[in-house]
Amino acid sequence: MNETSPACSRRDFGKTLALAGAGLATGLAARAQESSAPRLQLGLDNFAVRAMGWKAPALIDYAASLKLDTLFISDLDAFESHDDGHLRELRSRAADRGLAMYLGTWSICPTSRTFRDKWGTAEEHLALGIRMAKALGSPVIRVVLGGREDRKTDGGIAARIEDTVKVCRGCRSRALDAGIKIAIENHAGDMQARELVTLVEAAGADYVGVNLDAGNSTWTLEDPLAALEILGPYAHCTSLRDSMIWESENGARVAWTAMGEGLVDWKTYFARFVELCPHVPVQIETISGFNIEFPYLKPEFWEVWPEARAQDFAHFLALAKRGHAIDAVRPEGREAQQAYQREDLEKSLTYCRSLGIGIRS
Repeated sequence: MNETSPACSRRDFGKTLALAGAGLATGLAARAQESSAPRLQLGLDNFAVRAMGWKAPALIDYAASLKLDTLFISDLDAFESHDDGHLRELRSRAADRGLAMYLGTWSICPTSRTFRDKWGTAEEHLALGIRMAKALGSPVIRVVLGGREDRKTDGGIAARIEDTVKVCRGCRSRALDAGIKIAIENHAGDMQARELVTLVEAAGADYVGVNLDAGNSTWTLEDPLAALEILGPYAHCTSLRDSMIWESENGARVAWTAMGEGLVDWKTYFARFVELCPHVPVQIETISGFNIEFPYLKPEFWEVWPEARAQDFAHFLALAKRGHAIDAVRPEGREAQQAYQREDLEKSLTYCRSLGIGIRS
């Protein structure tokens, strides 16, 4: 053995100890940081189990049986009464079962193809939702502009955004007085993330925000991770599901899936989510079994996407190249649909819990 070897070994050993100590300190610091990070709440959006036809009391009991933290009732038809007294009773029922309530309704854009006057004018509809949210104890009233067909209307989606801003402004004082945020969803292919932010900022971010829907991002040719970066700072609630995307003859097809069965990197997604909107619940809205085509290889397709950005579309294309076709599933009969929807939701909740999401779980 070389006579200098013992000295070299001691120096190497000292370096090794120093590196090991530094690594241990780094690891402990990382674990300490992780332990101080807020744990995300876990809940369900009742549209995930729409075939059940449940009213609010049954939905509360179901969510409680799953040991969830929140229940998002996203349509007003789920309530047998809109009276404040009835809503306060439901609020107590949910609180007794450890659930925080979130409330939603549908289109408040009077010129959207999806708008219905069932609850009065668009402004009357929004005012009703704000009142109900306050009585129910929901911090938000989730609303939507419309759907992808609105991009083909006169003036395109920009005109529909302007009309929705007017409705929100008409209820600004109501929302502020009630302490309720108007959470507008990126819904069914109506608005890309940047377009929705334009709406929020035009109406006023002091009382208007976002219901973040990861599945709907894929219907606007966006990567859900990229959409999160844009919408996360404005988010007040969520309706989440996974998506599979694959190339087709005319462009690409998109199928919504249960969580963990699509292309979204949820570990990365939620790591960023907890940085951007740590107090926003993760609420699952599974809508699976079908797929639709986005024929972007046809020139006329782009007529309704005048503001689409190449970089955003490139992220979507990258997902499509990684994906693969999946079969459509068509359960026949109400009982089969009910079983399919519950299975899709519950396995999604199990997947989320495997990622450490959920407080009661």
